[in-house]
Amino acid sequence: MFPTATINQSKVFTHLTRNFIIEELEQINSDTGRTYKTPAGVIYPSVTTVVGDESKQSIAEWRKRIGDEEADRISKKATTRGTRIHEMCEFYVDNKPLIKKDFSYSDIEMFTQIKNTLDKHVDNIHMQEERLHSKFLELAGTVDLVAEYDGKLSIIDFKTSTKIKDVKYIKSYLMQASAYAIMYEEITEIPVSQTIIIIAVDDEPAP
Repeated sequence: MFPTATINQSKVFTHLTRNFIIEELEQINSDTGRTYKTPAGVIYPSVTTVVGDESKQSIAEWRKRIGDEEADRISKKATTRGTRIHEMCEFYVDNKPLIKKDFSYSDIEMFTQIKNTLDKHVDNIHMQEERLHSKFLELAGTVDLVAEYDGKLSIIDFKTSTKIKDVKYIKSYLMQASAYAIMYEEITEIPVSQTIIIIAVDDEPAP
């Protein structure tokens, strides 16, 4: 049985009015990965898919080591959990109440880790869950959050993990966030000061 989860809004985030236009992109999902289509018909691969290609060998080795059935179980669990945590973050930053019955105790604990970081460091929301693209990179993607972190304009990405990760193991996360920074500046002509990866970890106390 999952508890009824209520997100208590302990901070009201300021959402800034934008003075630029972002083209609407059509998201296309297929067995070969995700792409985005511009109104002009140009198709760009997803930055997540491209960055994921860099990890294919290590993923293949991991699947071989533990077996396809177990790998599928773990991957499905991680993907589903990540989707739920992202939803909680999105509603919270958007100052919207969220009451649902399909969050586990672990979901709530992991979200609380992110929530406390958001409360302490983040405000002045420029955008969240927006589809961006870059003609220079020839890539597109959906950024989690663009906001000020300790007063600096930042790309902020939310991740979940079963264990604390060393920086050397999150290079793909940093590459992804850097691509979003380039996309954002290309569209808005506003440079991004930093990229922030907030990782919620199983069975870790909230900061």
